[in-house]
Amino acid sequence: MTDKKTLFIINPNANLGTAWKQASDLKPIMDEFGGADWAGSVYPTHAVELTKKGVEDGYDLIIAGGGDGTVHEVVNAIMSFPKEKRPALGVLPLGSGNDFSYAVGMDPVPWVALRQIFTGEPKWIDIGEINDDWGRTIYVDNTIGIGFDAIVTIYSHDMPLVRGFLMYLAAVLKTIFLNHNPVGMKVTLDGEKTWEDKLIMLTLCNGPREGGGFMLYPEASQMDGVFNYVTVKEVGRGTMLFRLLPAFMKGTHLPHKKVESGAFQELTLEADAPLYIHVDGEVFAGFTNDLRKLSLKIHHQAIQVYC
Repeated sequence: MTDKKTLFIINPNANLGTAWKQASDLKPIMDEFGGADWAGSVYPTHAVELTKKGVEDGYDLIIAGGGDGTVHEVVNAIMSFPKEKRPALGVLPLGSGNDFSYAVGMDPVPWVALRQIFTGEPKWIDIGEINDDWGRTIYVDNTIGIGFDAIVTIYSHDMPLVRGFLMYLAAVLKTIFLNHNPVGMKVTLDGEKTWEDKLIMLTLCNGPREGGGFMLYPEASQMDGVFNYVTVKEVGRGTMLFRLLPAFMKGTHLPHKKVESGAFQELTLEADAPLYIHVDGEVFAGFTNDLRKLSLKIHHQAIQVYC
């Protein structure tokens, strides 16, 4: 690994500003393995710009230091290049959720994770491509939440006094009491199977976890060539709060009679009301949108990750 030309992109504001201090303590380990060039992202989408320049400058390995938002930006920039030009990816868990880091098997302790990057073997992971009826294309590395968990994400961005799992839990409680509304959805899987239902939530999973600890699809793998879907049909607030919420935290919700799940490679979605959507924990369609159509396809073995 020491012969890799490495770029380290850090979001210094990740996890309420603690990321920079954590990362500065890791510089001796980086130097031990040949060092890295450092770049800091200071505004939304800046990591996209830094990554694209890094690819153009010939870096072999780009390490994303931050949370899931930083990883999402770096991945989207890497995916904008042809496969043969894409550098390998490393991820340092310096954010509040770190769900992608968990999915690829990184240790939650940053200095241990850094050694994993420099001494581990690369593995190919799948990446999803989303297209919507506004003409947008975006890539997803972990999960897409539609409905309930998207609203949770929107609320979590307005909770400055708590972080990590507690932040998401507080946002979940707020969503249950204020936005517990099913939406009629028509879903087509792999161009063949079509079904319609009123859903509280539809989550599309490349990785097993979101929100820093909610195990949406515990067996999801980023290397198996499929995404998994999880739906929650119309249920009461009490069922959501006292039965499904604890089950989501433990990953035991899939057998529930109001939950359905499965696997797919391509999906199209149409809704009878505006869709609220998060992609990798970033708001893709918020409260003021009127987005009602979406499609997703998978790019198998799209990016190499050192882990």
